Amino acid sequence: MTTTYFVASSLDGFVAAPGDDLDWLLRFGFAPFQEQFDRFFAGVGAVAMGSTTYEWLLAHDETWPYPDLPTWVFTSRHLPVPAGAEVHFVSGSVADHHADLERAAGPRELWVVGGGLLAAQYQEAGLLDELRVTVMPIALGAGSPLLPVAAPTPVFDLVGTTTFDGGAVELRYRSSAAAHREARSDA
Repeated sequence: MTTTYFVASSLDGFVAAPGDDLDWLLRFGFAPFQEQFDRFFAGVGAVAMGSTTYEWLLAHDETWPYPDLPTWVFTSRHLPVPAGAEVHFVSGSVADHHADLERAAGPRELWVVGGGLLAAQYQEAGLLDELRVTVMPIALGAGSPLLPVAAPTPVFDLVGTTTFDGGAVELRYRSSAAAHREARSDA
C-alpha cells in the first residue's frame, strides 16, 4: 500500500487559485490526462481528503465521483453524505486514522485528494510515500499552496516523468521514508 498525493499544480506551486477556484485548471480539459489518471485510479483502494475538497466535489459534481471507494474526510464539522457514498468523517491527526485507511485500501493506493494542507499533514507525519504532481503551464500568483509544510522536507527522489500535449508534465517523486520502508521489507 502506498499513500500518494496525486494532484495538479500551477508552475508557481498552487493547486487552486484564490477562493478555491479551479477554473484555471479546468480550462485545460481532461482528454490529455485521462489515460494517465485512469491507470492511477484503477489502483486506488481508499481516498482521504479535507473538507474544502469534499465540499467542492459536492457543489460541482452531480454524482459522487468515488462510489466504489471508502472515503475519509478530515473535518470537525457535520457535512452531508451523497447517495451511494461510503464517507467517514474524522478529525484529529492523520496518524490517528492512518491504520483504518490502510486497512480499507488493502494492497492498493491510498489517494490523498485535493488541497495541500492535508497532504502536508501526511508529509509531516512521515506517511506520504509518493507525490505525483502534474505541473500545468500557467502561473497563478496566489492561491492554495501545493504542499504547505511547516519545515523543510527531506529530499524526494524523482522516479518518473510524463509529458502531455499542451505543455504539462507529471513529476513522480518517492519519499525517502517510503524507500527506507521498502528496503526494510525486502530484507
